[in-house]
Amino acid sequence: MGETLDHGALMDRVYRWQRRFGFYDSTRKYYLLARDPMIAGLQPPRDATVLEIGCGTGRNLVEAARKYPGARFHGVDISREMLSAASAAVARNSLVGRVRLAWADAAGFDPARTFGHESYDRIFISYAVSMIPQWRAVTCDAARHLAPGGELHIADFGDMADLPAWSKTAMYKWLHWYHVTPRRDLFEAATEIASELGGTSDHQRLHRGFSWIAVIKRP
Repeated sequence: MGETLDHGALMDRVYRWQRRFGFYDSTRKYYLLARDPMIAGLQPPRDATVLEIGCGTGRNLVEAARKYPGARFHGVDISREMLSAASAAVARNSLVGRVRLAWADAAGFDPARTFGHESYDRIFISYAVSMIPQWRAVTCDAARHLAPGGELHIADFGDMADLPAWSKTAMYKWLHWYHVTPRRDLFEAATEIASELGGTSDHQRLHRGFSWIAVIKRP
């Protein structure tokens, strides 16, 4: 429990002023480049229920709710600062009836207790596995919460293997300042988790390896 509280407090400290002065989303669009391709790939079935783990300011939930008007959305985050911003975004876009938010630690999240919902047709995690210490366990739990035929979509920073060495080094150092650690074994982990479910996984390398998208599909 102490780790949960410490990590939540850390996220509040890191993003409090960026969120309150409104420049979090305006700056992130320049380097969180896999968010929109991931949302485009969700393609939930009609009447689907979709969950975002680590919903942040609610930007992705709003975009996804607009793109898929037939779906219902849930979002959780460990930062109460971010949830405050997400709640405002949902209200501002008249989505209160279709988007539900809750505070939760991704490492101990129980959707049945939080939302009264056992499983999801789609789950997505956007640029959060690189900030979650127990990211493998969180990914496994998320995959287990997929409904039959469901999909888990993960967008995050990649290994940047095809970038010039100097820019890769500078980017990794800058990310470290914000407690962000790209998971270079994300694709391997996704393949293993999908195999344990009897499912499959897809991998996309975008922007010369700067961005990665992993998709775990449950049979």
